[in-house]
Amino acid sequence: MHVNKVSRVRTIDRVAKDLGEDVDFLFDVAIEMEPEDGLIWVLSLGDERVMAFTDVGVDSLVELIKIHRETKPREEC
Repeated sequence: MHVNKVSRVRTIDRVAKDLGEDVDFLFDVAIEMEPEDGLIWVLSLGDERVMAFTDVGVDSLVELIKIHRETKPREEC
């Protein structure tokens, strides 16, 4: 798949729902991603920005989640 041929993106809210993850957790993991990794910022009215992902971006995010969980164990309540 060519990265420059994107036909759709999914917002971080949608990806969180699809993956069964918390939006804030995904944001913290994805903040280190670049456009080359499939991260896109969608601009709305009032300069609101929404994080979104290409299909490649979702795959990259899933890999980052695995790495994040392996290197940073969750805090126990």
